[in-house]
This record gives sequence, C-alpha cells and structure tokens, in this order.
Amino acid sequence: MLRDLYEGRLDRVDTLVGNLAEPRPAGFGFSDSLFRIFILMASRRLKSDRFFTTDYRPEVYTAEGLEWVDRNSMVTVLLRHHPELAPALAGVTNAFAPWRSL
Repeated sequence: MLRDLYEGRLDRVDTLVGNLAEPRPAGFGFSDSLFRIFILMASRRLKSDRFFTTDYRPEVYTAEGLEWVDRNSMVTVLLRHHPELAPALAGVTNAFAPWRSL
C-alpha cells in the first residue's frame, strides 16, 4: 500500500512517477499535467530573466546582436550545434513541436 511505502508522509510521494504514467495528448512529449507545470514555470522564468526583459535593448546586446537573436530560432540553434538533425528538422519551424519521423 502507498501509505506504508511512503510511511504516511505526503512529502515523500514521488509525483514524477505519476506524471510519467499519465497519458499524453496526441502530439505531446509529456502529459497534460506536466505541460501545465512547464508553461507556468517557463513564463515565470522568462519574466524574471533580465536578458529577455529590461536588458533586451541595443545598449546591452548591440543592434547587431538583437538582429541576430531575432533572425534565429531554436531550430537554427539546434542545427548549428547538431547538423545531423537536419533530416528530422526539415520543414520544422517550431523545435518544440513534433519533428519528422525518419
């Protein structure tokens, strides 16, 4: 019984196991619950990152630096560091969407 396994202490329950057992919606890499947590935390991280908020300006990045950031995406970053991913990423505009099956 779970109560015996975790000695009656809720703080010892491993929620990751349950989240990984939860069914994934079509096209998702993880469950709906983990997606909601990811979205909540991602927006908080972005709002608290000064390089995406108060310091996202030419005085910090330079005009050329801002243009470079705007010109690139996660797909271009992945391909720059792992060109072998090109077949799987062909035609993919969002690196967080499902890639092509090979």
